[in-house]
Amino acid sequence: MSLVILTIVLLSIVGTQANSPYSNPWFKDNRSVVVHLMEWRYDEIAKECEIFLGKYGFGAVQVSPVAECAVLPNRPWWERYQPITYQIAGRSGNEQQFAEMVHRCNKVGVRIYVDIVLNHMSMFNVAGKGTAGSEFNGKDFKYPFFSYNDFHSHDSQPKCNTDSLDISNYDDPDEARNCQLGGLRDLNQAKPYVQEKQAEFLNKLIDIGVAGFRSDASKHQWPKDIAAIQSRLHNLNTSYFAANSKPFFYHEYIGGDKIKATEYTPLGRVIEFKNFQNMGEVFRKKNNQKLKYLKNYGPGTGKDGWGLLPSDDSFIMVDSHDLQRGHTGTLDITITFFESTLLKMATAFMLAWPYSIPRIMSSYMWPRHIVEDKDHHLVDTNDWYGPPHDDKWDIVPVKRLDSLACDRQTWICEHRWRQIYNMVNFRNVAGFEPIGNWRDNDNNQIAFSRGSKAFIAINNDDKPLDWKAVQTGLPAGTYCDIILGNLIDNKCTNRTIVVNSKGEADIFVNNWPKVDDPIIATHIEAKLK
Repeated sequence: MSLVILTIVLLSIVGTQANSPYSNPWFKDNRSVVVHLMEWRYDEIAKECEIFLGKYGFGAVQVSPVAECAVLPNRPWWERYQPITYQIAGRSGNEQQFAEMVHRCNKVGVRIYVDIVLNHMSMFNVAGKGTAGSEFNGKDFKYPFFSYNDFHSHDSQPKCNTDSLDISNYDDPDEARNCQLGGLRDLNQAKPYVQEKQAEFLNKLIDIGVAGFRSDASKHQWPKDIAAIQSRLHNLNTSYFAANSKPFFYHEYIGGDKIKATEYTPLGRVIEFKNFQNMGEVFRKKNNQKLKYLKNYGPGTGKDGWGLLPSDDSFIMVDSHDLQRGHTGTLDITITFFESTLLKMATAFMLAWPYSIPRIMSSYMWPRHIVEDKDHHLVDTNDWYGPPHDDKWDIVPVKRLDSLACDRQTWICEHRWRQIYNMVNFRNVAGFEPIGNWRDNDNNQIAFSRGSKAFIAINNDDKPLDWKAVQTGLPAGTYCDIILGNLIDNKCTNRTIVVNSKGEADIFVNNWPKVDDPIIATHIEAKLK
């Protein structure tokens, strides 16, 4: 084992305590994976926790922003990112329904993280009513409990120095944090009153029983202001968490030279956007990237380093609600459910590799329409589409199938794909086990074990992976391949892996002609008795 790989193993996130008091995810037992149920109703999330997420080992759900927001024409998904009050009232449900969901999910060991929008309120040119009926006027800086003096402007302290009040240089610390993000009215979080109102909102969520928060647009907030808000927060609800537990935070930070990710690591974890970029480039074989280079994936610089944040400071994903639509990334790099084979391979690697806290995206369908812009970048002209709804704009229930998947005509439910939910359990079973028995073909076929508990092989070449006597690290026995099937009543529903007394097995993974699942994986809980 190389020193770099050993370093990554020692930084494995499962069960570790990170440096910041706001970096502990508070997973139950050995769970270690988050799923983002984008735009789901609270009653549907509660049901999903009880019938699926708890049973299949998911650690937490990220829910879409819960605060009252502007009601916009055609109800785009991004209206949730234009709050007008901090009431819990929106398309997913009311405060009572939210609280019931939190209780039901915690009861089965699934934590709730809320996507919070503290940087700003609505767009400058939007006025009307919110999802709870509150009136507002963005043009005049008028909101139910915020007014002109609560926002950054030309005469505020600190002030915005651009003529339009909008950011033009996203890597200028003053401009990025004192000016408006795309026309969204920018709150002055240096003011104690603003801090107080935002802390009140977060404390309500904490007291209900949430475990933590995804902090939207943290890069555009002064770290000292976030710290001041955190200092006002309650400890987590002792009905579900140990006394004196601090809420978990993971911060949206999308790169920069003058604005550093390390400014936010004392405040929690930072979303490591390099991970989606790396997974996209490697699995798409762009820029001469190959799977074999993933042997030392993780923190570290130098000739072969990936330059990622330390494992205990980071939070990762293959795609997200923004990335899927060409926001905060490029569509020719991001891997989504529209390319399911690539998504399953990239997700399998992310879940098998002991780095950071991974989040799975669970999506809904929309009529994607891809064109090239003047700079030859891919753009989705339908990137605004909101969740599946009826003729009253009410979000529709999730249609679950007997196969465990969803109908995919409305809700995609990637977390319910067998190839993904079984890899969630793979990660849980692997726990702290180190990377071992790495093997590659000097190109795009790789295999490795997680100590003596789990083994995986991925084939991204246009030819079969056909290796004899591969060291799996596993005890002797017959194992079910958890990618193509399951272990049910001590029988494998699909292919098996036979491991001899030396820990060796013959491994075959086809990828020519193209197949849906060019992966094979197993672990000690998938062994026949």
